[in-house]
Amino acid sequence: MEHTEDWRIRGYKPLTSPGLLQYNISQTPASKETVLSSRKEAVAVVNGKDPLNRLLVIIGPCSIHDPEAALDYCDRLLKEKEKHKDELLIVMRSYLEKPRTTVGWKGLINDPDIDNSFQIDKGLKVSRQLFVDLTAKGMPLASEMLDTISPQFLADLLSVGAIGARTTESQLHRELASGLSFPVGFKNGTDGSLDVAVDAIGAVKHPHHFLSVTKPGVVAIVGTVGNEDCFAILRGGKSGTNYDAASIADAKAKLASKDLNPRLMVDCSMVIRSRIIATSPRWLASWLSRLQLGNKLLWE
Repeated sequence: MEHTEDWRIRGYKPLTSPGLLQYNISQTPASKETVLSSRKEAVAVVNGKDPLNRLLVIIGPCSIHDPEAALDYCDRLLKEKEKHKDELLIVMRSYLEKPRTTVGWKGLINDPDIDNSFQIDKGLKVSRQLFVDLTAKGMPLASEMLDTISPQFLADLLSVGAIGARTTESQLHRELASGLSFPVGFKNGTDGSLDVAVDAIGAVKHPHHFLSVTKPGVVAIVGTVGNEDCFAILRGGKSGTNYDAASIADAKAKLASKDLNPRLMVDCSMVIRSRIIATSPRWLASWLSRLQLGNKLLWE
């Protein structure tokens, strides 16, 4: 008898439930303290209430493919974090999943061995152990949210989240962000338009309901209370960069017109659209000069 579903499905594999993975690879007291304290600090910076008036700086590799290299990078970054603790709130960029415009390696979770074996269960275990180790060292983490299931395995270890340019307009990702326990940044669209990010920030302030899984791995309807700790990320677009003074002023005006948080983050890597890395210090110097002139609404 011919079936009416799964025509293009090759098969299903069992996956460890989020709750079991969290039990087997649990947070240490040091890890938990890092997450809780850095979340509070990030919320304060995002809302302009940080006593030290610091900038939030998310810095790190494009994505993580080698846990040992990530731990080594963390040790180096911790020294800078301590050195600049009164001016900067440094959070390590720890992206485990890569959204692709076409095809390619999708990240440590999806294909941890980078050999098209797609051992996702292994990828989740390796990723969680890495996040526990990084936070236990005292390093807060930021990562991109690509679906509504993987955060159940890892979100307890994050201090800041991001929704990428390809998914900012997605209703599913907005619903997810409305229930996350940390600040979330929304990037402008790939065409450079900020409107989708402004709309997203406005949407995630409100309660939502969507489908996901519980900690035991049961499909469920998730109800959220909304997330007011969100912000826009300027990452440029097909038409060029948008970190100049006029673009920043326009972005703040659009957010303010919707009664939204006017604080912005500039993506220093994505504005390098031409891949001319040597010019990035000039852009950074331009932003820093505006900060020195009193532009307190710009943060990175």
